[in-house]
Amino acid sequence: MTELFDEEITVDEVEIPSTLPILPLKDTVVFSDSMLPLAIGQERSIALIDDVISGDRLVALIASRSREIEVPDWDDLYEVGTAAVVQKMIRVPDGTQRILVQGLRRIRLEKHVRSEPYLVGRFKEVPDVLRETRRTQALTQNVRTLFARIIGLLPYLPEELALAAANIEDPSALCHLVASTLRLKTEEKQLLLEQLDVEKRLRETSVILNRELEVVELGTKIQSQVQSEMESSQREYFLRQQLKAIQEELGEGDPEQAEMKELRESAAAIALPEDVRKAVDRELGRLEKLPSAAAEYGVIRTYLEWILSLPWDATTEDDLDLKRAREILDEDHFDLDKVKERILEYLAVSKLKDDLSGPILCFVGPPGVGKTSLGHSIARTLGRKFVRISVGGVRDEAEIRGHRRTYIGAMPGTILRALRDAESKNPVFLIDEIDKMGADFRGDPASAMLEVLDPEQHSTFRDHYLDLPFDLSKVLFICTANQLDTIPGPLLDRMDVIHLSGYTEEEKFGIARKYLVPKQLEAHGLKRSKVALGDRALRLVIREYTREAGVRNLERQLAALFRKTARGIAEGGPKKLSIAEAKVREWLGPRRFAGEVRKRTSDPGVATGLAVTAVGGDVLFIEATAYSGRGRLKVTGQLGEVMQESAQAALSWVRSHAEELELDPAWFEDHDVHVHVPAGAVPKDGPSAGITMATAIVSIASGRPVSEEIAMTGEITLTGQVLQIGGLREKVLAAQRAGVKKVVMPRENEPELTELPEETRKELEFVPVDTIQEVLEVAFEGVKTSRRPTDINRRRKAASSR
Repeated sequence: MTELFDEEITVDEVEIPSTLPILPLKDTVVFSDSMLPLAIGQERSIALIDDVISGDRLVALIASRSREIEVPDWDDLYEVGTAAVVQKMIRVPDGTQRILVQGLRRIRLEKHVRSEPYLVGRFKEVPDVLRETRRTQALTQNVRTLFARIIGLLPYLPEELALAAANIEDPSALCHLVASTLRLKTEEKQLLLEQLDVEKRLRETSVILNRELEVVELGTKIQSQVQSEMESSQREYFLRQQLKAIQEELGEGDPEQAEMKELRESAAAIALPEDVRKAVDRELGRLEKLPSAAAEYGVIRTYLEWILSLPWDATTEDDLDLKRAREILDEDHFDLDKVKERILEYLAVSKLKDDLSGPILCFVGPPGVGKTSLGHSIARTLGRKFVRISVGGVRDEAEIRGHRRTYIGAMPGTILRALRDAESKNPVFLIDEIDKMGADFRGDPASAMLEVLDPEQHSTFRDHYLDLPFDLSKVLFICTANQLDTIPGPLLDRMDVIHLSGYTEEEKFGIARKYLVPKQLEAHGLKRSKVALGDRALRLVIREYTREAGVRNLERQLAALFRKTARGIAEGGPKKLSIAEAKVREWLGPRRFAGEVRKRTSDPGVATGLAVTAVGGDVLFIEATAYSGRGRLKVTGQLGEVMQESAQAALSWVRSHAEELELDPAWFEDHDVHVHVPAGAVPKDGPSAGITMATAIVSIASGRPVSEEIAMTGEITLTGQVLQIGGLREKVLAAQRAGVKKVVMPRENEPELTELPEETRKELEFVPVDTIQEVLEVAFEGVKTSRRPTDINRRRKAASSR
C-alpha cells in the first residue's frame, strides 16, 4: 500500500467554506475535535476523496439514516453533520482507500448544490449554546465521574481516556469525547450531535452513561457468578474424584455404580413389555453416562423409579363363586335386590368368559344410598385390591394423564398413581363423583377420561409422564354419580348405568337395625347389652327427624343419641339405658319434619308437585296467586326455561277451557297470575310440574283448595294431555316420606309401578291419568269452595259501574 501524503493541517487555521462535498457514513457519527479512521470503497466516494485531497482536503461527514442503502441520496441523509479535514490517506492495492479524518465544527445542510459525480451541498455552521451555570458545572462533573467508572469496567476503553476526560474543561468537548468512544447506537449519537444546548446535551449524556453503567455492572455481576459456579463445580468434581479414590482404597466401591446395579436388577426382575423394556434400557444407558451432579440425572432416575414401581405383571386371582358373592352382597347391603342381581349377572358372564373385561359399571343415585360401599363389596367378592379416587371438582386434564417430563415436579396422573398404590394390575377401581368433573383453560378431564373408560382403548392407555402404553383392560372400573345430566354424552355412552333409588321407611329401618346401630354402638364404645333402642323410637327418628333419600342424616341422628348415652353412662348413670320415644324427643329436640303438606295446601292456589334432584326425590309446593291486572303471567322461584314454558302452557290451557271449568273468562282479563315455587334459592327446571301448575292456577281462579292428600307429576300439553315423565320411583318415595296418600301420575308411567317396593304400593294410592281434566277431578274431589273469585269479580264490576 502507498501513502500519498502525510502533511497535517492545523485545525485552528481552517476556515470552512459554505459549499462542501458530502461523504455519507454508515453506522458512524463524527463529532467535532474527534479523530476517526474511515474505509472508502464506493466509486463515488473514492472519486470524492481524490478530488478533496487535491484541494483543501475539507469534506462534510453526514450519517445515513439506514445502513441498508448502499448509495444514499439526499433524503437518506441526516441534515446535521460535521465538517472535517482529511489528515491522512492510504491507498490499498485492492482499490479501496483508508483515510484519517478530524472533525472540525458542526454544520447544517441548507441547500442541495449537485448530485453528480457525488453529493455537494451548501452548509451553515451551527455553534453550541452554552450558559455557564452551576447546573452546567454539576452536570459536567457528573458526566466526568460516570465516564471514569465505565472506563474502569469496560476492557476495550484505555485508562488514558479517564485522564483525557479529566483534563477537558469544555463541556461540549467532553460530551463529544464520551459519545465518540462509547459503543452507542447511531440514532443516539446523532441526537447528541444535533443537540445545540450544551446543558441538555450533558443531561442526555448522563442518562446514557447511567444506562451503560447499569448494563456493564450487571454483566460484571453475572460473569462473577458464572465464574464462582464454575469454580464450585470444579471443586466438587475434584472432591468427588478424591472421595472415589478413598472408597476404592477402603473397598467400599462406587455408590453410583451400586445404584445403577440396583436399578438394573429391579428392571430385570419385572416382566416388562417389549417396548417398555427398550425404553428402560435406553434411559439406563443415558443415566450411566451422566454425572450424579447433572440436573437431568435426578429426572431420569425418578422416571425409571416410576416405571419400575408400576404393577406391569402383578395381578390377584379372581374368586368368581357366585354363591359366595351373593352372601357378601346380602351381608354388606340391605335390600337393593335389582342392583345385586345386575352385579351377579355381570360376574356370571365374566365367569363363563373367564375374563372380567367388559362394560364399565356406573352407579347413579342420591347421596347416602350405598354407591361407594357397593364398590367395596364387589372388590371383597372378587378378592381384588380396592382403589378409590374422587374426581369431583377436578378441572385439570393433567390430573388424569399426568404432566410431561419437561416440567419441573412432573409426575404421572392419578390413574397410574392409584395403580402403583394398589400394587396390582387388576384392582377394582372406583371413580367417585364422576358427574362433578369440570373444564377450564387447563383442559377437559372428562375427555381425558374417555380413553380410561373405553374398553376398546384402555389396553394402550398412555400417560403423559411415562409416554408408554399401560394395559388397563384388567382393571374393573366402577363409577358413581348423583345425576346423569352433567356427564358428557360420549363418556356416558361408555358406561353401563345402574340406578340406585332412595330408601323407604321400612328399608331405612332395616338398614339402621342391621348396620347403622351396631356401627354407632362400636364407634361410641357402647355394648348392645348396655343400650336398648326400641323399634318405635327408631321409627320415630326416621319419620320425624330425617327426610332424605339415603341414610347419612339418619346415621348422624343415631350418633347424637349414642353420644348422649355414652355421656350419661360415663358420668355414673345407670349401667343399662333404654332409649324410648320420650328420650328421643328430649335428646333430639322438637320434631324436624311435620305434616307440611296439610299446612301448605290448606289455602287455595297451592298444589303439591313431585320432583327429582341430585339428592333424590323431593316435594314441591307450587303456589299461585292473582291480583288486578291485564291477564299477564309472572313466574318466580329461579326456574329454568323449560319450567317457565310449562307454566305458560298451563295458563293457556286453563284460560282456553275456562267455561268448561266453570270459571269466568273475564276474570283472567282483569287479573295477573303469579306462579311461585318456594325454595327460591334452588335452581329448578323440567316439564314434569306442568299439571301441578295448571291445578294451582285453577285453584286460585275458582277459590277451591287442592286436596291435602294428593301429590302429582306430569307434563301438560296445550291440548290438555298428560305426558310421561322420568324418575317416578324417586318421586313416589318422596311423596311417601312427606305423608302423601294419593299420587297422580301419567298413565304411560303405570308399568313402572311394579318396580316400587311392596310397602309403598300398599301405602299409597296411584291415579294414572291421560288428561288434565282427570287430574282436576281428583284434585278437587270432595273439597268445599272457600271463596269464589268470579263472584268477587262480578261485585267489583258492579260497584265500578255504579
